[in-house]
Amino acid sequence: MSKVVCFGEIMLRLAPPGYLRFEQAASLEVVYGGGEANVCVALANFGIDAGLVTRVPENPIGQSAVNEMRRYGVDTHWMLRGGERLGIYFLEKGASQRPSKVVYDRKLSSISTVKRADFDWKKIFDGATWFHFTGITPALGENVAECVLDACEAAKAAGLTVSCDLNFRKNLWTSEQAGKTMAQFMPFVDVCIANEEDAEKVFGIKAHSTDVTSASLSHEGYKDVAKQLTERFDFKAVAITLRGSISASDNTWAAMLFVNGTHYFSREYPVHIVDRVGGGDSFAGGLIYAMLNNMTPQDILEFAVANSCLKHSIEGDHNHVSLAEVKALMAGDGSGRVQR
Repeated sequence: MSKVVCFGEIMLRLAPPGYLRFEQAASLEVVYGGGEANVCVALANFGIDAGLVTRVPENPIGQSAVNEMRRYGVDTHWMLRGGERLGIYFLEKGASQRPSKVVYDRKLSSISTVKRADFDWKKIFDGATWFHFTGITPALGENVAECVLDACEAAKAAGLTVSCDLNFRKNLWTSEQAGKTMAQFMPFVDVCIANEEDAEKVFGIKAHSTDVTSASLSHEGYKDVAKQLTERFDFKAVAITLRGSISASDNTWAAMLFVNGTHYFSREYPVHIVDRVGGGDSFAGGLIYAMLNNMTPQDILEFAVANSCLKHSIEGDHNHVSLAEVKALMAGDGSGRVQR
């Protein structure tokens, strides 16, 4: 059994029920999640030994976050206690032509005040084969970025495969800050994951003939993006999700994988969205699972895309689908007919 270690913040998500706006809500629904936490849950759900490294406050809210991870089979041994508070994000789900909105309340969250001495990466990576992080984590502060760099160095020294989802967040830092900071991690990264905008926002590499707001995505443009990323950073694989935003309710969903000098494109799915949060994380989790199971490049891509496609139909940050459901969609059964 492979052991995957993820490092990042777990947050409390508070959202109005259904599609109510913030101003309408008399109550807020509780969910725990975060980029790396969502990947851990996706992998644990498929039987992979996955553990989350983070820090949460030593109070009932922090313990609830730990309990949430335990509930789904994630190893919580390295979920450290300390700091003042758990980061919060408020989500208002969009519909039709009204976009979703996210309001962050994460200043001075427990993980944002960590120090390099808090983590013994040699012990953390003992027995592990894969390390995953996202661009959200180093954006939480220079001190957290230093911890990420320590983790990358230790992971590479221990012979782990390292994956990074660029995950640019404009509310956390500027493109200039992101590019400068993320570049120092890239020599340690084997598998780079991005969406249709990340490469441009972080490294200034833009796909030509592409307009994401009109759902116009150029395959040739993204071939060039993957090629430039690989030439600059010597990645073993680059995966880019391709989301065409028709509206807040309806998207097209596909991806591209560039490996061993060859580009692979997945089937494109028309997706009617129940909850899109965690869609990219489910793609990353599916990609890691498929790579660990030595699938062919085309099947790696199709598995990751089918997994994340199904996540869009599920409320909350986490993906609750079985291997059988993912494989059925990969095989072409996307009818949604009742299973009796």
